[in-house]
Amino acid sequence: MSRIGRMPVPVPPGVEVQVDGSRVRVKGPKGELERTFHPDLRIELQDGKLVVRRPTDLRHHRALHGLTRALLNNMVRGVSEGYAVELEIHGTGYRASKQGDRLVLQVGYTHPVELDPPSGITFEVPQPTRVVVRGADKELVGQVAAKVRAVRPPDPYKGKGIRYAHEVVRLRPGKAGRAAGKK
Repeated sequence: MSRIGRMPVPVPPGVEVQVDGSRVRVKGPKGELERTFHPDLRIELQDGKLVVRRPTDLRHHRALHGLTRALLNNMVRGVSEGYAVELEIHGTGYRASKQGDRLVLQVGYTHPVELDPPSGITFEVPQPTRVVVRGADKELVGQVAAKVRAVRPPDPYKGKGIRYAHEVVRLRPGKAGRAAGKK
């Protein structure tokens, strides 16, 4: 049996869960999420815990078992605590600012790049070189953070660009560095 799929998902106080067949709606202080899961799996709410059961030990049922439990856990955690991804901006003159809900990036292009957040996502700019993407949906937070990073990914030679907060960018030697090492 799947070790992850077997574990029940605890529902913290203040979080409401509605299970309707394969459709699950989770509501909490940080927002509301709804998702439809594979119809073969049974999702039950027992004693304040969500339990996922699979019908057989077939390979695809085993794979869906752990996946469904992990997605349910992400939903419950998202509406109770929320998710955040921090990004850092490196480079001379590179900076970020907020105009209303919109994120404005100045990262070496001839024009500022403006990004509108999808519903359920908020941008924070605690410093001009730091951006925080927050939301209840883990998948959407990661996707929006990846879009922000894609505006100017880190340069492998100088390290300039937008990177995740604890991302390590390995710098490659340029022509001079490569020639000096060949002697």
